[in-house]
Amino acid sequence: MGVSVVVIGASLGGPAALKLLLSGLPRKFRPPIVIVQHRGKTPDEALADFLGEAAPFPVLEPNDKEPLEAGHVYLAPADYHLLVEPGSLALSTEAPVNYSRPSIDVLFESAAQAYGSGVIGVILTGASRDGASGCARIKERGGVVLAQEVEDTAGSVMPAAAIAATNVDQVLPLSELPRALCNLCLEREVGYG
Repeated sequence: MGVSVVVIGASLGGPAALKLLLSGLPRKFRPPIVIVQHRGKTPDEALADFLGEAAPFPVLEPNDKEPLEAGHVYLAPADYHLLVEPGSLALSTEAPVNYSRPSIDVLFESAAQAYGSGVIGVILTGASRDGASGCARIKERGGVVLAQEVEDTAGSVMPAAAIAATNVDQVLPLSELPRALCNLCLEREVGYG
């Protein structure tokens, strides 16, 4: 099965890690990318602009029920959970999960529910356990999980918790994650070009 969506979670040190990861992807990378970066409650477009400077495709904060499109990056807005649904995205103001809204677990679990084995989850640097149960859910549904190498992070708790929670497919330095994502997509016959 091809890759339907790539979901990425980050917290402490995440903006710099996300920028490096996105800048390493080729313009022809097609799966939609959906990101939760832990952030404050005040809305601002600075993070999307910061990531958009590096990404070879559009980076935007989606509206509720926004269509999920190939070749786009979707960033959870401040103080909203971001969920993946078949063909679209949803926003929620339900209670924080793991003290976070947006929550990585909410994103990852919704993606696993919507696309099963068509999901690639990537857990990056962070200082909480958010994302660990979401990674386990992706694996349970047949998806693939990549984790940033603990020694390569600003916050080791998040990737370490994911590695402890499930059988992560690959643990890599940040600099190797873009190539790993591309290789996985090619192996799963996603439409490049």
